[in-house]
Amino acid sequence: MPGRSNDYNPETPQIWLCHQISSVPDSLPYWLTAFERDTLAKLDGPRRGEYLSSRWLIRQGLSKSGNVPAEQCFPVDGRPIASQFPVGWHMSLSHSQGLNAVAIGPTPLGIDVEPSQRKPDWQGVAKRWFSPVEQEWLLRANDPYNFLKVWTLKEAWLKATRRGIAGNLQTLEVRKDFELYGDQPDRQWHSCCCYVEGFLATLVYQANDPNHEANWPTVTLLEPPPEDYNLAPAEPLDTIWDPLYHRTIRAKR
Repeated sequence: MPGRSNDYNPETPQIWLCHQISSVPDSLPYWLTAFERDTLAKLDGPRRGEYLSSRWLIRQGLSKSGNVPAEQCFPVDGRPIASQFPVGWHMSLSHSQGLNAVAIGPTPLGIDVEPSQRKPDWQGVAKRWFSPVEQEWLLRANDPYNFLKVWTLKEAWLKATRRGIAGNLQTLEVRKDFELYGDQPDRQWHSCCCYVEGFLATLVYQANDPNHEANWPTVTLLEPPPEDYNLAPAEPLDTIWDPLYHRTIRAKR
C-alpha cells in the first residue's frame, strides 16, 4: 500500500527529505558549527547550496526526532553519522540531483537516493564489481531499474556498516527477488526501498530487537529551506511514497 507521512515512533527509523535551493546568503547561518563553516569555505558553485541544504535538513530531522529546538541540534564533526546533540541518534545523509535525504534512528543505519530514471553503464559496473550470482540474474533481466535498486542497496549497506566502496561491494550479496546475504552474522540488519518524488530511497538499518517484527520507516518530505536557511520548523508537504521491498539481511553462507 502506498504510504503517507507517518506519526513519530522513536523505535522506527525516519527518512526526512527536502529539495535543495541553490542560493547561499551573504551572511551565513549562525547555527553552522566551526567545522561546517570550514567545510563550506572549501566548496564552490552548486555544492555550497547542496551543503547548506543538507545541514539545514539534518537539524530539522533531529529536532523532530528528539523533540528539541532545531537551533540546539547539530551532528558530530566529519561525516554526519551521529548527532552531537541531542545525543543517542544515528544518522546517514544522501543527496542526488536536487534532493536531500537524511535517515535518523536509534541504531546504525545508511541511506542512498538515486533518480529512478537514471540509466548508467550498469552492465559494465555489474560485470566488474558484482558477484557472479548478482551478474547472472541482473544481466538476464536486463533492467536498469533493478540495477539501481541493487546499487542503492549496496551504497546504503556500506554506509550503515561504516565502510567504503573499495573492496566491499560484495560484502552484501543481492540474489534474485532481493534475497539478501551480508557478512555481519553477529548483527540483525533490515533493508527497505521505496519510490518517492521520482527517486529510489533505500535504507539499511540495524534491528533494535532481533525478535521484533521490522516496520517500515517514516518518510516525510519537508518544504525546501527558506533563502536565509532559518530554522523555523519546516512544514511537511503532502507526498505519497510507494514501498518496493522490505527484507531481512541474512548471514552470508
